[in-house]
Amino acid sequence: MTEFLPYGRQDISEEDVAAVADALRRPLITQGPLVDEFEAAFAQATGARHAVAFANGTGALHAAAAAAGLGPGDELLTTPVSFVASSNCALFVGARPRFADIEPVGANLDLRAAVDGGLAEGTRACVAVSLAGLPVDLGPLLPARAAGLLAIEDGCHALGGRRNGVPIGGGDSADMTTFSLHPVKAMTTGEGGMVTTHRDDLADALREFRTHGIRRPDTDDGDVLHGPWHYDVATLGFNYRLTDFQCALGLRQLERLPAFIKERNRVAARYRELLANVEGVSAPAEPKGDDVHAYHLFVVRFPEGAHRRRQIALGLREAGIGTQLHYIPIYRHGVYRDRGYGGEADRLPEAERYYREALTLPMFPAMRDSDVDRVVTELRRLLAAPLITEPAGTVRA
Repeated sequence: MTEFLPYGRQDISEEDVAAVADALRRPLITQGPLVDEFEAAFAQATGARHAVAFANGTGALHAAAAAAGLGPGDELLTTPVSFVASSNCALFVGARPRFADIEPVGANLDLRAAVDGGLAEGTRACVAVSLAGLPVDLGPLLPARAAGLLAIEDGCHALGGRRNGVPIGGGDSADMTTFSLHPVKAMTTGEGGMVTTHRDDLADALREFRTHGIRRPDTDDGDVLHGPWHYDVATLGFNYRLTDFQCALGLRQLERLPAFIKERNRVAARYRELLANVEGVSAPAEPKGDDVHAYHLFVVRFPEGAHRRRQIALGLREAGIGTQLHYIPIYRHGVYRDRGYGGEADRLPEAERYYREALTLPMFPAMRDSDVDRVVTELRRLLAAPLITEPAGTVRA
């Protein structure tokens, strides 16, 4: 029986398992020393001044939106082609997302067009996603940032990548960068997230937000009712803490991150080699200059459109090969339609074209060349078959 090949999966070693088991034997399995240790190691790996751990990537985005000061009456500029968390973080704090279109080739948020078209004007912050691991160009945001806009990079796909030679999450290209540590990402803590920042004030706000909004006094004010136990819940925060045993796994995985990214780039290179002369499918955009693609995903596109994409996806599934669509435009989801999005005026042409053409192929570090060969062989076979146009109404506009 042919082994099913998923579109993504974690890579857990025996050393990873041993590290988690050791952490579970410690006195503190949450709110212990391994959280600080993991944050320090993550900051060093990314070149960031601060790294603040969260229970998941969604919590990291929620915290970033709160730390940015977003609230009712504010708008957040963002992409429609991402997981909903990238814009939901605005809804969580009472703000409203403003969607801009994506680049025709790279599929990242087209910030130059958005800024030149005035879409950044009046927005409080921007969440720009490095989709699939390709570093988003944040340069066009510089004038808006000088005027007070906060730049948040959603780097959930891009951990281990580089922009202009600088690790994603380091430097000052963004005010905050969020990461996901879900099992299909570059490295994992099971569930988990992180926010990096070079700003002390934002780091303080992030730490407070992830721990119920609690503040503890630095000194004894002499009040008889106060003591070592005293704390104040100063702001509305959440419980987004990461456990020590998850951080133990994170520390081990972080050591392996460069090797994971190297292997992902190996797999991508093999795909590119085999797909170079295949008609009817295009490989994803390559990184520019000194950028390094993290290749969380390998997204191909079928210019024949949604009927061909569906035919390919179903055919690959029958052959034991997993695929996925990353992503349905966010404004098409019910939670956004209920808020007035999704009408003809909201449908952005490049995002809609991407929605009809894109498909994610298997991509993870343990893939062998023979696995890539198998995917491309099946893909070529399916592309050679006649295009099946299903009855009207089966592909929704």
